Amino acid sequence: MSRIDFYHLQRQTLDEVLPKLLLKAYGAGKNIVVKIGNPERVEFINSLLWTFNDESFLPHGSKKDGFASAQPIWLTSEDENPNGANFLFLVDGAALPEEELTYERIFDIFDGNSAEALQQARELWKKYKDSDSEVYYWQQNANGTWEQKA
Repeated sequence: MSRIDFYHLQRQTLDEVLPKLLLKAYGAGKNIVVKIGNPERVEFINSLLWTFNDESFLPHGSKKDGFASAQPIWLTSEDENPNGANFLFLVDGAALPEEELTYERIFDIFDGNSAEALQQARELWKKYKDSDSEVYYWQQNANGTWEQKA
């Protein structure tokens, strides 16, 4: 069974939050796939990860860069795991792939200001709660830090 963490964005954008969460996940020594719901955003996020912080480095790539199996963080809009990732990040409304349970952990980061994103997250939450998966819900507090909610 995968552990699924839902991250409800309210105070910050995906572009602000994703690099920080990826730094933590990469720091755990895990390979990562970031599945992006919009193919046009793949290269935007690729560029973002190169420039988000002058003092941090996240080794990553996309189809444009190639060498998928050698990339610790792989950015895609497709259902693929070419780097043998343990962690899957779902962003921009990306749907779970059929083989989602092969991942150790899944991070669903969704925009709390979008009714469509909220509905999609609720449906996934219910699906995984009903399957007795390990499910966690995180929401930003007034200071912008993450708090686990029941």
